[in-house]
Amino acid sequence: MISRRAAIAASIGLSLVAPAALAQAPSGQAPVGKVTVVTSFSKDVTDPIKKAFEKAVPGVSLEVQNRNTNAGVKYVEETKANNQVDLFWASAPDAFEVLKGKKLLTAYKPKATGIPEKIGSYPINDPQGFYAGFAASGYGIMWNERYAKANKLPDPKDWQDLAKPIFYDHVSIASPARSGTTHLTIETILQGEGWEKGWRTIKEMSGNFRTITDRSFGVPEAVNSGQVGVGIVIDFFAFSAQASGFPVKFVYPTVTTVVPANVGIIANPPNKAAAEAFVEFLLSPAGQEVLLEPGIRRLPVNPAVYAKAGADYPNPFTDPRFQKMIGFDVDKSEARTAVVDTLFDQLISFQLDALKGVTKTLHEVDAALVKKPNPQAKALADEARSLIAALPVTEAQAASPELRGAFTGAKEKGARQAEVEAQWASFARDNYAKAKAKAEEALKAAK
Repeated sequence: MISRRAAIAASIGLSLVAPAALAQAPSGQAPVGKVTVVTSFSKDVTDPIKKAFEKAVPGVSLEVQNRNTNAGVKYVEETKANNQVDLFWASAPDAFEVLKGKKLLTAYKPKATGIPEKIGSYPINDPQGFYAGFAASGYGIMWNERYAKANKLPDPKDWQDLAKPIFYDHVSIASPARSGTTHLTIETILQGEGWEKGWRTIKEMSGNFRTITDRSFGVPEAVNSGQVGVGIVIDFFAFSAQASGFPVKFVYPTVTTVVPANVGIIANPPNKAAAEAFVEFLLSPAGQEVLLEPGIRRLPVNPAVYAKAGADYPNPFTDPRFQKMIGFDVDKSEARTAVVDTLFDQLISFQLDALKGVTKTLHEVDAALVKKPNPQAKALADEARSLIAALPVTEAQAASPELRGAFTGAKEKGARQAEVEAQWASFARDNYAKAKAKAEEALKAAK
């Protein structure tokens, strides 16, 4: 553990050398012109960093192209023949693994110092040097205190809390197929709880969802404004909202993880010198300190920078909560990303009304059983829940080459993908309809 005095000294020492290091690209070529970055981060994050970078590296302008993570990966792949992109910048490490696997990233070893090898149990940088972590991210639950008080909602502590009847129609999440950070959240639950139990937890929570948004920042915006009470989010959305004065709170559930948000240089970048300079800036004390700004509030990967943060600022290098988080397996996640995202859409996003309908009935059964126990009704309710929790594929099948080929560019992609999606949608519709019938029978028996 680094002492506060040592951290301050290290921060000051690094800050003194930062301007000289940034004045010239690591390759020795003075960076000039435009550097283009594809990123999933919102303007709240990119604008302050753009301003600070352009001030630190005169002569270079940063062009920000905002796309969600999956769309960004596809864009980089589609434009590789006539590449106009220098950098990819996002939270999801498995997205970088996809780009790395397709040989769309350039290996680069940053010159920045003071950054440890790991954060929690997770490596900060790609071992082969194709991307570097610049900030840490954890995943959890954010809620609006005023909304919670008005609706008599308790403070949630774990994912399973969001499946309780009192949270019905008060929870929001972004689609993992459109949000890399939500995909990481879903994958973390699956890895932490196991494939079958994890999907059961996710489905039980989903039965209480009010909305599934297209972009990750739509969730905290709704919680901040009080349009919805609770959101499943990446931590910095809540921290920046708190710093901006919104009445929100945040908790890391028992099953969660902390992983680095990353930056990588695209293969054959148009402006390699400026791309390297941007990476160095992000990892310099000056760049790391921008992360502490109220509108960003991300977790720096340089421990020394926390000396300039407030006493209540989460520090993954000293806070014991982070040491207890699960180890995230990026290879497992990358191998089944498309399958997990498609399962979520076909079993939850596109069947949300049916899932909410049977969930509401089961909540009514639970309430009736509290007043008057009934073994028959309970057995029927349990059958309904088992039908909801059932899955069309096993964990082994989800990562199999046969199923992955339907989603990852193999020759059979297209017709095969549509066939799989139709099968999963039919599976969900049939099971939810059977579950609804069982739940209604249970409710009738309980009354």
